Amino acid sequence: MALPVAFFGVFFAWPVVSIVDRGLRPDGAWRFGRIGETLSRPDILDVLGFTVWQALASTGLTLLVALPGAYVFARFDFPGKSVLRAVVTVPFVLPTVLVGTAFLALVGRGGLTDELWGLRLDTSVWAILLAHVFFNYAVVVRTVGGLWSQLDPRQEEAARVLGASRWTAWRTVTLPALVPAVAAAALMVFLFTFTSFGVVQILGGDAYSTLEAEIYRQTARLLDLPTAAVLTLVQFVAVGAILAVHARTVRRRETALRLVAPERTARRPRGAGQLALLAGVLVSVALLVLLPLGVLVERSFAGPDGYGLRYYRALGSLDESGTFLVPPLEAIGNSLRYAVAATALAVLIGGLAAAALTRRAGRLVRGFDALLMLPLGVSAVTVGFGFLITLDEPPLDLRASWILVPLAQALVGVPFVVRTMLPVLRAVDERLREAAAVLGASPWRAWREVDLPLVRRALLIAAGFAFAVSLGEFGATVFIARPDSPTLPVAVARLLGRPGELNYGQAMALSTILMVVCAVSLLLLERLRTDRTSGEF
Repeated sequence: MALPVAFFGVFFAWPVVSIVDRGLRPDGAWRFGRIGETLSRPDILDVLGFTVWQALASTGLTLLVALPGAYVFARFDFPGKSVLRAVVTVPFVLPTVLVGTAFLALVGRGGLTDELWGLRLDTSVWAILLAHVFFNYAVVVRTVGGLWSQLDPRQEEAARVLGASRWTAWRTVTLPALVPAVAAAALMVFLFTFTSFGVVQILGGDAYSTLEAEIYRQTARLLDLPTAAVLTLVQFVAVGAILAVHARTVRRRETALRLVAPERTARRPRGAGQLALLAGVLVSVALLVLLPLGVLVERSFAGPDGYGLRYYRALGSLDESGTFLVPPLEAIGNSLRYAVAATALAVLIGGLAAAALTRRAGRLVRGFDALLMLPLGVSAVTVGFGFLITLDEPPLDLRASWILVPLAQALVGVPFVVRTMLPVLRAVDERLREAAAVLGASPWRAWREVDLPLVRRALLIAAGFAFAVSLGEFGATVFIARPDSPTLPVAVARLLGRPGELNYGQAMALSTILMVVCAVSLLLLERLRTDRTSGEF
């Protein structure tokens, strides 16, 4: 645990604590009264209220749309199912900036709905809610569908034989078993939408602001550290409570999984009702997942003189606006280099953490497990700004170093590595390690000969997730990426922030490139995924 604890202490706890310290103790004396002053401001109360409201609305809407999809993927067998399962997972690993860009191309100014019907949703909250459904659809399908596919349908059939109606049998037999998984999925969606930044930044504009977006505004635009510190504390407490509830739900879910039948339950849909349900899910996937991505690609080729590669060619040269110090196309190479370095760090730190959590138990280790999840919920904006004010003096003066970006991205990748590797490591029979030790193997050789062959596939899957997540990280990178070394998400945000048809087209082209890179990473991951891990993140 030594290296992971040191890593999180230096590159997560220290920057966050420094931001709070500078905001609430500017002259050496704590000023806790600022907490009450900030939280009583009408504009801050509006931000907090909207943050909670949109997270609840997004969670409810996502469950409403995605639960039928979870049932279809769990119980039905149809041609192209594995490919479609990979497709619906693509939005989850896409950067939130790209998600916002896709919906901007669909429902924004000059978007598909604007051209066809004169309807624009980028000035309404509906664009934000739909983008959140698009982003989190796979969370519900994977989490709930993974459990649903393992429930023995004969239990429900037995209730029907005893006289229960189809609805009563489902409500009394299947639903109680699904409640932990549904609750876990709802909590995850709520967490992701509660801390939403990129989507709100692009689609919300100045009209709507979440807690995360407000922290960015207070730090980057207004330089109001006291207000940003208070909002960071509020978000930290809220996310901590959400993760505590989530951890309890996960433990309940694991208990339920030990009671289910392991055999496969998917079959061909039968009857008009099941065929209609399958058709409805396919239509919803086409409208919510495929259409935004398709419109994004179409806009990247559609120029004023027809379709062509004009915007792609423009990425290789500088414009006169001074938006970039280097051609935007260089952001591709920057992102790939940063993501490779961040993936190596995430696999190293996450792998050691997962090994420690496997071999030890107790409250300290459980607390460490919760700590590993905090970067997913604590403001990435705070972490990025904290990097600038903490890592600026020897022996850790990294402000001019390229490694600063991979360090921030690795913080987000580590939780995915831990969550992917931990179940597999826990499944390794300890007696195999003991037998290797008895035969004279050193601990290193025992790990290399026993553990590594068993967890190699999970390790590759974890690396794939870490790479995709690192590639799309935006909240912290927007602060610490140097002007001459922008990443793809930062470059897209810069282009969208400037007026003009050429900037908009280049943003669509860069977003398409980023989407292709993320999708290829995910499809490679899906090929490596085993049946055992295919239902889990």
